[in-house]
Amino acid sequence: MWDVIRSMCDYNPRLTLTLDLTPALPTTLGVLSKWAAESVRHVFLPSSTFIANTKGYPVLPKPTQQFIRDSMIHQPTIILAGVGEGHHSRGGEAAYTQYVRHLEKTSPAVQAVKKEGTVENFAKGYQDYLQAPLQPLMDNLPSITYQTFEQDPVKYALYEEAMYRAFLDHSAGENLVVCVAGAGRGPLVARCFKALNRAQREATVMAVEKNSNAFVTLQERKHREWGDSVYLIFGDMRVIDVPLKADILVSELLGSFGDNELSPECLDGAMRFLKLNGISIPSSYTAHLAPLSSSKLYNEARSTKNEKSLETPYVVMFQAVNILSGTKATIDGRCGPQVQECWEFEHPRRDAVLDARGLPFTNSHNARSATMRFYIPHAGTLHGLAGYFEAVLYGNVGLSIHPHRKDQVSKDMLSWFPLFFPFKVTPIPFMRLKTALPDENRAYRNPSTFPVTPSCKSRSGG
Repeated sequence: MWDVIRSMCDYNPRLTLTLDLTPALPTTLGVLSKWAAESVRHVFLPSSTFIANTKGYPVLPKPTQQFIRDSMIHQPTIILAGVGEGHHSRGGEAAYTQYVRHLEKTSPAVQAVKKEGTVENFAKGYQDYLQAPLQPLMDNLPSITYQTFEQDPVKYALYEEAMYRAFLDHSAGENLVVCVAGAGRGPLVARCFKALNRAQREATVMAVEKNSNAFVTLQERKHREWGDSVYLIFGDMRVIDVPLKADILVSELLGSFGDNELSPECLDGAMRFLKLNGISIPSSYTAHLAPLSSSKLYNEARSTKNEKSLETPYVVMFQAVNILSGTKATIDGRCGPQVQECWEFEHPRRDAVLDARGLPFTNSHNARSATMRFYIPHAGTLHGLAGYFEAVLYGNVGLSIHPHRKDQVSKDMLSWFPLFFPFKVTPIPFMRLKTALPDENRAYRNPSTFPVTPSCKSRSGG
């Protein structure tokens, strides 16, 4: 019914929702989680919904407790009714308000926002805010952008650990050469020296950077901190030459979807810097997708009059969203897990066909396509796709924004929010995703017609 009303009103942002929690809530989390993606402004909570605890004070049943805690991140207005009717023997009217406030204070989502160092705290105020992905290859990023991303201690600690382990795999007497491709303002160079000190190894470090704004900072840091131990090279890694062949190539060119900031194309140009047995950090990365419902993100994407607004991926710190796919793959194997891998890129490519300068003849080897089937256990409206990435830096050291693995791989990493691919046309029960390969940007295209398979069918609208 809500979807019908919302569609009739053409997703008007002034249309909001009040949930009446008088009836007992279903115990299935998937049924309840869809309301996280809707514009719930009020929650109606009558005293009859409360039960008495062992001391006679009013409390909520477990499913309702969990639902209220999860909803607190959206700051709904809780409407308490009938609290003076004496349904419970202890506490009086104030007990209901105190209990709701207790649920808010103990909400994991609310606690995460208040805790220093968490992604939720870092992104406070930017939840569900659509941002265009960075294009560092096309644009020279301003200094403030570098400063923001340099505040991520987790990412750089993991890069340092990856370099440290790579250095340990070389003998102590070996004179290593390390190339930092896309050095920015130097955070990876600084971490490289920390890793060398930890591993008790020596190396010549080359830092390549094409952004003149960042290069000025590199020159200053070379003068103040690094001296002759660093070669600074100004220019595009796809074009310039370096004086030495490197044992290790280090870069941080990844986007929220792995390859969406043209990391493969950039590193194709930099692989010629490596010795025959040289390695890249990162060594590989994968892109992942999940079907997503969010009336708020859909409204935000369509609010502009630009015709391409619903054809553009956005970087978003998800909050008012619901992942529609089931948490497990189907028994018959026809549908995969909740978040599915699309494709992978590896560096260096040992099978690449190169010209005399060590550059690929074409970009066709970076073309990718993927077909995925998702099990949708509950009815919902599909508004787009959620995109994530994972990367292997070296050995078992990696980076991840995959919702199921990020806390195990790179907990509280701040540098990347997920990617949102909005859809113009719904429903979409089956999806096929392809990449196109223009010279200076990367496009993700999905066909407008999709075959329907009954076991994976999603009821959607809007």
